[in-house]
Amino acid sequence: MGPEFLLTAFVICLSPGIGVVYTLSTTLGGGFRAGVFAALGCTVATMLHLLVAMAGLAAVLLSSALLFQALKIAGVAYLLWMAWGVLRERGALAIRAAEAAPAGRLVWRGILLNILNPKLPLFFLAFLPQFLTPGAGVDEIAELGLAFSGITFGTFLLYAALAATGRHLILGSERAMLWMRRAFAASFAGLGLKLALERA
Repeated sequence: MGPEFLLTAFVICLSPGIGVVYTLSTTLGGGFRAGVFAALGCTVATMLHLLVAMAGLAAVLLSSALLFQALKIAGVAYLLWMAWGVLRERGALAIRAAEAAPAGRLVWRGILLNILNPKLPLFFLAFLPQFLTPGAGVDEIAELGLAFSGITFGTFLLYAALAATGRHLILGSERAMLWMRRAFAASFAGLGLKLALERA
């Protein structure tokens, strides 16, 4: 495993996506501890997608337009529901209410948000082979997959720490809270729209 893989994986994880938005919103609502559980859920989903890719099921998903569309529609619907919940301050993503959300629920929502993205196993199927040595076995694929998962978790923790730092200032300002809710709702809706336009 070379530095090229580590750097590329870090840049990919750093790019704002569903996991980043969920981790930030959860941290603002419940503090750093809640952000850790959100990051954990997103990372577990990433590992599940990696297992799918490693098992070759991503190729099956790619060849089945019906399966891909069904999973995509479910993902889009869930993202739009999350956007509405944030905007209306309802559910576990309501920034003020998230403080009381159980750890298990935060982890589960992180898993569900990311597991409904059918592009992730396809991404890993295309991404990982670029860094494999000729004749690589399952052990090397697993090593890259575990490293990517670790970088994912570490990057999300970094986002959580940054959000926790300014949390009290944001929660103390009604104006900041209003714009924060709008920003997160727009982010989830935008990610849903992006997923809706994806093609297998």
